[in-house]
Amino acid sequence: MALRTQRSSGRPVGGRRISVNGASGSRAEPTRGRRRLALDLALLAAIGLVLTELGPYRTIEAPQLLRTAYWLSAAIGSGLLGIAVDRALEARVPGFWPRIVAVSLAITPPVTLFVYALNATMLGLPRRPWLLPQLGWQVLVAMLPIMAVRALVWRRVVETRTIVVPPLPEAERAFRLRLSAKRRTARLIAIEAEDHYVRVHTDAGSELVSMRFAEAVEELALAHGHRLHRSWWAAADAIEAVRWNRGTGEARLAGGIVAPVSRSCAAALKAAGWR
Repeated sequence: MALRTQRSSGRPVGGRRISVNGASGSRAEPTRGRRRLALDLALLAAIGLVLTELGPYRTIEAPQLLRTAYWLSAAIGSGLLGIAVDRALEARVPGFWPRIVAVSLAITPPVTLFVYALNATMLGLPRRPWLLPQLGWQVLVAMLPIMAVRALVWRRVVETRTIVVPPLPEAERAFRLRLSAKRRTARLIAIEAEDHYVRVHTDAGSELVSMRFAEAVEELALAHGHRLHRSWWAAADAIEAVRWNRGTGEARLAGGIVAPVSRSCAAALKAAGWR
């Protein structure tokens, strides 16, 4: 049995049931979802309390208790809507900052109506529908940093899990037979296209294999790994960290190897838990 620790994806590996902290994946998923929701609510409440103290848009003139209730309602209500829209757009808008902008723009109309109702019911402001465009602009300006703060916080949160996976020698057997005896049984880290060859990176060093990169990826189709770039493939348990930058990224692999992550491969890697 092989012990592998990787970022949490909430998906079974190789179509098999996995163990997460002693529980099955199906049982752990609701717990992880509730934990994340609780952390989101705590973050939104903290933002609401900060806005209470700052008192923007002349709310500083309202009584402390009323001002606190107002900003907590505004931050949590609009934030929960933003979280729902963010999850809906996650797979469709892969870029980090583009998704924040898309989510903020999408939720501005409903949040504007929500804040308009809060202003009338909690602050006693007169109902002036012709001021909705101005209020919408204020909402957009507020939602951009709120959604950005949340995204940045979760971007730095790394959930890990230990996965017990039976070794799959047949998945890599055909490819390993191409390697020298020294590296045939070594830990496979990554493969890299190099002219008309494939450079195979292992924990016993690297070597060139005479074959096309596409053929190598096809032979490793059943192995636990990810296509990172048009010229890079990496074993799943060899990925140690991923740094994102405007839709593309950079993966740090075992052995100090750094590989690029292309925009076209980013979505699959993020779906595997590397966010």
